[in-house]
Amino acid sequence: MEHHPDSKRTTRLLDQLKADLDDFPPALAEAAKYIIDNPADFGLDPIRVSAQKAGVSTNSLVRLATHLGFDGFEGLRGPFRASLTTEREGGLGLEWLDRLEQSDDTARHGRIARNEVNIIARSLRLMTPERIDDITKTLTSAAACYVTATRASYALAYYFHYVGRMALPKLDLVPRHMGTAVDELMDIGPEDCLVAMTFAPYSAETLQALHFAQNRGAKLVLITDNDVITPGLQPDHLLQVADNALHPFGAYGGAMAVLDCLLTSLVDAGGEAAQERIRTYEALREDTGAYWRGGKLPRLAK
Repeated sequence: MEHHPDSKRTTRLLDQLKADLDDFPPALAEAAKYIIDNPADFGLDPIRVSAQKAGVSTNSLVRLATHLGFDGFEGLRGPFRASLTTEREGGLGLEWLDRLEQSDDTARHGRIARNEVNIIARSLRLMTPERIDDITKTLTSAAACYVTATRASYALAYYFHYVGRMALPKLDLVPRHMGTAVDELMDIGPEDCLVAMTFAPYSAETLQALHFAQNRGAKLVLITDNDVITPGLQPDHLLQVADNALHPFGAYGGAMAVLDCLLTSLVDAGGEAAQERIRTYEALREDTGAYWRGGKLPRLAK
């Protein structure tokens, strides 16, 4: 997450600037105050323009960037620029795809990109607000909540668990090691829920886990590419996603977009407790040097 600057990272930088403002020397304080008051302009302007608007030297901006752990001005400006781009992307339209498809040299690339856009758009359209709200209530009210998938889909389950446990500490990824999902679902019952992801050709192990949990009375949340995938399986919640890739395997862009929306809903539902867990986790990662912040490259074990 930290390797991809976004609006959340921008917010953290602004919070850090506000917290450190009184301790900065005058020139750095002026630069910091300008960024706090004008984050959008700072994301767009080159260093000389930002320095002029802030009333400081370009060297002051570089020094501020270094203080914050970046190796230069562009590193500091990057998160603000990325956040601004993300927030405005939806209003730019799809003319860029039209241009790609109209050129013989880029037509194939345009078709691939448009197909991916369509996959995501259809998946998000099928993900209605009512479905997300109902699933969020099921997950947050369950005594224990499990998430499972196999093979390529396991990457989706791993990501959902990695982020989701910040808002939902009772979320458990199964299987974690060399066993099967059913091995780790022996105690599942009517007060619990199982989130499962599977796409054609459907995983026999995932279907086995779903039927096992259903027989135990647990609530089922299924993310898949069809509304019916096996006889007798009746999930309580179904999130159908598009996966019609132009390569021989299924496309997971739609599933990932839907999972991200569900994660956002879970974090919102978690309130201040979830936010505090996220802050504690980030602080732990900072203290243990998990993220590279510029300067010397981390040492590699020989």
